[in-house]
Amino acid sequence: MTFAIRPFAASDAAWLISQHADHYARVEGFDQSFALLVERIITDFQADHDPIHEAGWVAHDHCTRLGHIFCVCLDATTAKLRLFYVVEAARGTGVAQALLDTCLRFAKNAGYQSMTLWTHESHVAAGRIYRRNGFARVASKSVHSFGVDLVEETWAITF
Repeated sequence: MTFAIRPFAASDAAWLISQHADHYARVEGFDQSFALLVERIITDFQADHDPIHEAGWVAHDHCTRLGHIFCVCLDATTAKLRLFYVVEAARGTGVAQALLDTCLRFAKNAGYQSMTLWTHESHVAAGRIYRRNGFARVASKSVHSFGVDLVEETWAITF
């Protein structure tokens, strides 16, 4: 698959939110509160991100968006990976790894010493790519979120 990675643009927001909402409702049974969370994250990013320390990227094949990822500031030394998603048709093609590489490189170049992320245990493929890239699961807990029972996970890496 041929693809490129470009910076996130405001025109990507509606697509990104609908991809998350549709996918996670269909695959995980998440309710509308998940889409509202994604929308808030994107709205906050657009309104108040520091372009020196925070960025988002979209993988695409010409006009077709394939996935996205964001790096935001958690604190002065820690970046947070957010909204990592690849459309089903592009999984297993290298898109996810390219997006993750872009995000990790940005975080290191921005001077962060570590990166953390939040996901769910049911996202097995995500756990595999995180582990393969040096992340370790540092916490997990059972919760009821987005209308379903889940196990939340926190993963981290030190640069």
